[in-house]
Amino acid sequence: MYAGLDVGSRTIKLVTFDTAIKESFIIETGVNSLSRCLQLISGKSYERLVVTGYGRHLVAPVLQGEVVSEIKAFAIGSHYLFPECYTVIDIGGQDSKVILLSDQGEVRKFEMNDRCAAGSGKFLEVMAHNLEVSIAEIGDLALSATKKITINSLCTVFAESEVVSLIAKGEKPGDIALALHEAIVTRIVTMVRRVGLKEKGVFAGGASLNKCLSRLLNQKLSTELIGPDSPQIIGALGAALLAKREG
Repeated sequence: MYAGLDVGSRTIKLVTFDTAIKESFIIETGVNSLSRCLQLISGKSYERLVVTGYGRHLVAPVLQGEVVSEIKAFAIGSHYLFPECYTVIDIGGQDSKVILLSDQGEVRKFEMNDRCAAGSGKFLEVMAHNLEVSIAEIGDLALSATKKITINSLCTVFAESEVVSLIAKGEKPGDIALALHEAIVTRIVTMVRRVGLKEKGVFAGGASLNKCLSRLLNQKLSTELIGPDSPQIIGALGAALLAKREG
């Protein structure tokens, strides 16, 4: 049995693989990611463990695992599930990335924004707090919008100030939420155009569960983005596949 562990800033994902996916687990990262990973794999043994994600370098040495970049893990996982897709979009908790794949599923080109929270799940999480909804609810809130307004900044600090100002002016939470989603999608679309888009693409990661983000990306890219049934485990799946491939 082979395993892939994706240690993200918000969630930790574990996938075990033999000839197919055997099990998958998703837990909150919490304040101590190493402790949470140890709990997750307690009592389990694997022929090989490959670790990816935000906390991979912290966790892998303790778990005697090998590391792989998120870019490679997402490429492998996405190509395994959707070999007909060449572009992968992931909006993670701390970063966002767009990957262009070859026919064989290898990374041809990628763009990654990991220097600020703009265009990431953290950006939406902060804004959801200001709108007094959960991160799981903000997408549906945005879909209730009845008026188009604009958020001028993607800097989390400045955007938060704009949101507070818009609330004070009496703008509806749904309209503000839609403006925030539009700002994120504009950033992602710019990254996609720099990398390149070939027909179908994969929208992976937890953010693909956000119906508003999915709808806006499909509209602005004029293409079909496939949302996996379990979008959060794509990186862990890629790591597990690599563990088996090189085991």
